[in-house]
Amino acid sequence: MTLESTLATLLANKRRVSALKALGVVTVIDALTYYPFRVTDPVPVRALGDVRFGEKMACAVTIRGVRVSPMSARGSYRLEVLVDDADSAREHGLRPAAANLVFFSHRKSYVDWMASRLYTGLRVVIAGEPSVFNDRLQFTHPEILTIAPQEPVPAPAQLAFDDAGARDATRTASPARATTPARTLKYDVDTPAQGLARVCRPRPVYHANSRISSEHIHETILQLLRMLAGEEATTASANAGAGDEAATRSLWDSGDHVREALASAIPNILPEAVREARALMHRAHAFCAIHDPDTVADFRSAITTMRYEEAFVCQCALLMARDAASASAAFACDDTALRDDYIAALPFPLTAGQRDVIDAIGEDMRAHHPMQRLLQGEVGSGKTVVAVAAMLQAVGSGHQAVLVAPTQVLAEQHHASIKRSVGALGDDVPVLLLTGGMRLAARRRVLAKAASGEPCIVIATHAAFSKSFQAPNLALAVIDEQHRFGVEQRETLRGKSERDPHLLVMTATPIPRTAAMTWFGDLDISWLTELPGGRRPIRTFVVPEDDGKLMSDMFWHVRARIDAGERAYIVCPRIDVPEDGGARGGDVDDDMQIVDLGDDEGQPRPPLHAVMEIRERLRSLPQFRGVDICTLTGRDDDGTKQRVMDEFTSGRAPVMVATTVIEVGVDVPLASCIVIFDADRYGLSQLHQLRGRVGRGGTDAWAFLVSRAEAGSVAEERLNVIKDSLDGTEIAQKDLELRGAGDVLGDAQSGGKSSLKLLRVVKDATMIADARERAAALLADDPQLARHVQLAGAVLDFTRGNERFLTSN
Repeated sequence: MTLESTLATLLANKRRVSALKALGVVTVIDALTYYPFRVTDPVPVRALGDVRFGEKMACAVTIRGVRVSPMSARGSYRLEVLVDDADSAREHGLRPAAANLVFFSHRKSYVDWMASRLYTGLRVVIAGEPSVFNDRLQFTHPEILTIAPQEPVPAPAQLAFDDAGARDATRTASPARATTPARTLKYDVDTPAQGLARVCRPRPVYHANSRISSEHIHETILQLLRMLAGEEATTASANAGAGDEAATRSLWDSGDHVREALASAIPNILPEAVREARALMHRAHAFCAIHDPDTVADFRSAITTMRYEEAFVCQCALLMARDAASASAAFACDDTALRDDYIAALPFPLTAGQRDVIDAIGEDMRAHHPMQRLLQGEVGSGKTVVAVAAMLQAVGSGHQAVLVAPTQVLAEQHHASIKRSVGALGDDVPVLLLTGGMRLAARRRVLAKAASGEPCIVIATHAAFSKSFQAPNLALAVIDEQHRFGVEQRETLRGKSERDPHLLVMTATPIPRTAAMTWFGDLDISWLTELPGGRRPIRTFVVPEDDGKLMSDMFWHVRARIDAGERAYIVCPRIDVPEDGGARGGDVDDDMQIVDLGDDEGQPRPPLHAVMEIRERLRSLPQFRGVDICTLTGRDDDGTKQRVMDEFTSGRAPVMVATTVIEVGVDVPLASCIVIFDADRYGLSQLHQLRGRVGRGGTDAWAFLVSRAEAGSVAEERLNVIKDSLDGTEIAQKDLELRGAGDVLGDAQSGGKSSLKLLRVVKDATMIADARERAAALLADDPQLARHVQLAGAVLDFTRGNERFLTSN
């Protein structure tokens, strides 16, 4: 048995194996890294006469009566168990007391099964929160552990009791139950002390589903840990089973032989020096403390150990990927004359930030190993100018460059603007367009030109990743909007040329520095924070949708801007209204990251607005009388998208109702207003991106966030952040704090679909920085991890399992 052994070969319960597989748990290591999301607090032992309402407690009691009764009004069943603690109270000289244990269920089979386990005279351990009902002490759905009787005896007749809870010895259970011998039952523990120790210790709680409970997940993981410990764990458990101490000790504390066996089966991944410097647990000890904790403090220390392990492995993988890339050969591009002519011919001065980044990129491209740089630019900060300058440095040095855009609309806009700006230089620099929607003949001409190796600039969509695209002289690959592409697509471009191309990836999606260090750690990172001259700050307003006067004034303002020759976007999260009118349903735009579907009180939210619904609503308003309104969604084909963009840009249809398909790269200089419906349901980073679609031509710009958020809610707090700030990094940091990394960076980036399960890019910023520093020092001494075999294997597993971990949803 190893950590890679499959559960199907180890467990006899195939239904449980299937249920775990549905949770993504297939192997032993999958089970050990299926971490609980919390651990319960220790439960104190108290007598029934010493209860404290509002606090959980545990107690050993004796059953005095059992009754099952139907609840016809609800179609369910009620199981009542009368208990008292006379036996344990007598042993400790305390006053005995009685209580009712109550269970409800729609399944009679469950109630009958519970009743069959519990009979008069049986001693049990209970754990739960006490309450009062009809002046009687009651525990609702407590945890119950049955205690094996010292001598097997037939189950006596059951005592029933009336509604007031008094026992009635004249009524007995059915003959069938009365004759069932107790020895046929399976008991949970041997003694009250074992039962109390088991329910009082901290218990991990796991994400479960209808097929498997948290308790069964816990039971399976403990079974796997005992199997990894081998015969030593079984022997130690058997030897200790005769006493009550067995239940009070974790598996790790069962003896030196058990610890040695577990340490051998679950070796450390972290180097010993790193582990000792950070005062971390042995990996096997950490797994035991997570799934079988002695104390809450041990659980938290174990989680910290595994979280640091994730950070260290991640940073090692990123640093090794970076070193591997720098060891390969690239075309050195040292002729900057064409680039400098382009900069001199620009009708506006570059910002200081743009000059610094262009110089840094130029220096990187002069090297004989490939540049790897992430350019994070504020919305409208002029990233495209930087990219064109870099591509002209490649072409001026006799090589090729490709810019990959996420959509055909953006690719066509880039092609038109870059061809126009390069043409003004007077140099014959071919600027080619390659998209999946091109006619075959035109596509073949572009592919042939690229395959010839002739210096040129290719503006492409995902077609650049196809096998038919080859550019043997490719010196630079620029990927626009990095969050739309994954690592595997970046790697694909490296196979298009005779040498590895220099790589420049750009994003306007604000990413806090810690997150960037975590997810793009194999890249050098540059930030553009200044807005070019002529760009004016966008004024942002939150408009409550139920304020009719404010909504009317907003639409009159939009009409005034249209009459002034400007354009307006109206953004909705959904394309059509679903037939059932559900909160989501129908055609929700693929690019929208819906934040939540319930308010702070857990009540359902109103249905999301749809493009077709809002278009008809606008057409009925006097503010838009005589105004043509166009629509654009992700469902439209490329031809429709281009036609709609032409109508909007030319002013034939100056109002566009669209989904978030306009979020990236759509550049209409005359667009001055954007109205975003259901703004309280978007992430802040996406709102910031959408807001950046207006004011790109130097005009005054307005963003209206139409909201149905409740006063004082988290949704309202989010909107106040975006209203009061234009700093994308600050907004992204707040978005991470309010929503979590999974929502901001996508599930795959946060670890939901990768081997990162515990690391949090905001709260663990210091840990990540420390791990990166120690990983760099280790790799400087041992670049291939030849002396750290376990760590090398973990890095390889991480790399193989995370080909898509940079891909956003």
